[in-house]
Amino acid sequence: QAGSDPASMRTRAERKGDRYILNGTKRFITNADVADVISTYASTDPAKGSHGISAFIVEKSFPGITIGKHENKMGIRGSTTCEVIFDNCEVPVENLLGSEGEGFKIAMRTFDRSRPAVGAQAVGIAQGAIDYAVEYARQRQQFSQPIIQFQGLQWMLADMAMQTEAARQLVYHAAALCDAGKPSPMVSSMAKAFASDVAMKVTTDAVQILGGYGYIKEYPVERMMRDAKITQIYEGTNQIQRIVIARALAGTR
Repeated sequence: QAGSDPASMRTRAERKGDRYILNGTKRFITNADVADVISTYASTDPAKGSHGISAFIVEKSFPGITIGKHENKMGIRGSTTCEVIFDNCEVPVENLLGSEGEGFKIAMRTFDRSRPAVGAQAVGIAQGAIDYAVEYARQRQQFSQPIIQFQGLQWMLADMAMQTEAARQLVYHAAALCDAGKPSPMVSSMAKAFASDVAMKVTTDAVQILGGYGYIKEYPVERMMRDAKITQIYEGTNQIQRIVIARALAGTR
């Protein structure tokens, strides 16, 4: 439940001999019900805030771990999202990632690579919406001509294509930095935030181009719009991305 505020994390890990005992509940965990192994974070020293967070690898077979509520989501319904409940869950000390207190740093390094991946997801959704909207506009007739002949729709499609291509190139740039071993937190945040904002706008415009048909489930663009929304939220909300970018520009982080 800590969300964007890791210092308020409630899940605790207490070392007892050769094991850590984890207690707490994690929300919105992707594919938790089908995964055999889960990476998780818990506070080993609450007094240190984010500097007291540690990372662990937890196997589903460990005693004390259960899968809770399955969320009924608006989008990405092909992927399950669940609670994970730790009730005196016993985790061997060798399953500690890094050292105690390094969990927040590990998470931030992970974000440098996972945020461009969310950007790539967003670009794919946007491109799918463009492809469908263009084909629909070629086929749909109004006033004795395909609606793609109307300048108003042409400009919408042109903007959709420009925005998506710009997002694609920014995602490629962020990914190239990761491949070169030089990931940039600022560029990764830019790629994630920009591409996901583009995906939300492009899919909304695709629904508009299809008109009433865009609003019904027989056509895929309404699903694309619902799927696009999560890319603005997970791996750090787009408001958090803008904080990361601004702090990097100011040299304060």
